[in-house]
Amino acid sequence: MTMLQDIFARPVAHRGYHDARQGRMENTPTAIQAAVDKGFGIEVDVQETADGEALVFHDYTLDRLADATGKVIDRPSEALVALKMKTGGDSLWMLQDLFDLVDGKVPLVIEIKSLMRPGAQADFVRRIVDQVAAYSGPACIKSFDPDMVAVAREHNPAVLRGIVADAARPDGEFARLSFTHRFILRHLLHYPRTRPHFISYGIKDLPQMGPSLFSRHAKIPIMTWTVRTQEDREKAARFADQIVFEGFDPDADQA
Repeated sequence: MTMLQDIFARPVAHRGYHDARQGRMENTPTAIQAAVDKGFGIEVDVQETADGEALVFHDYTLDRLADATGKVIDRPSEALVALKMKTGGDSLWMLQDLFDLVDGKVPLVIEIKSLMRPGAQADFVRRIVDQVAAYSGPACIKSFDPDMVAVAREHNPAVLRGIVADAARPDGEFARLSFTHRFILRHLLHYPRTRPHFISYGIKDLPQMGPSLFSRHAKIPIMTWTVRTQEDREKAARFADQIVFEGFDPDADQA
């Protein structure tokens, strides 16, 4: 079995197997350990710190989840790991801490969050790619930002990489982009320079021409996010090869 097959072998827990009602907050050691205990793959997010390291954290600001305010990028890693989450007993932690905890037991899918800056935070991306390359277990990187994926490919093409995408509607972070730019993102027309090993596509926007064509003709597997309902699961079974799930136990539901 190849590493890519390992990564696609089991459902992937979105930000770990988290449940705020039980104090297991997203992207924390507690949520990650719960996923390991169940044998699920794990998707996490990483943000760049002021000193160029990777913090395991989804948001660009600390306000929603941590006992602090302000941008992640404005604080060094030493200051960030001293912070506690608002709920539960976990402290913030770094990518290397995640590797040490999981230790190859289950696959890791590491989403690099982009600040959409010129240069694609290239040093940050290269640092993560080096960490993934040095890790002994199954792991890959992915990003919404094709420029980041292109940097990863150029730096070490052997490290598995995915592109995250959806319909790129003209709202939220996509509001500032032109129709042409959004069309490129929606249909993965950056493929010649990114050459992803897999596609991570939003469940609500499947099927879609771009991922369908690449899946059918280039044999690129699709991992779809974020599956939360039975309707989502049925759709994923038709149009994707694996799910990133949240809010239920796929094993229990199949029993």
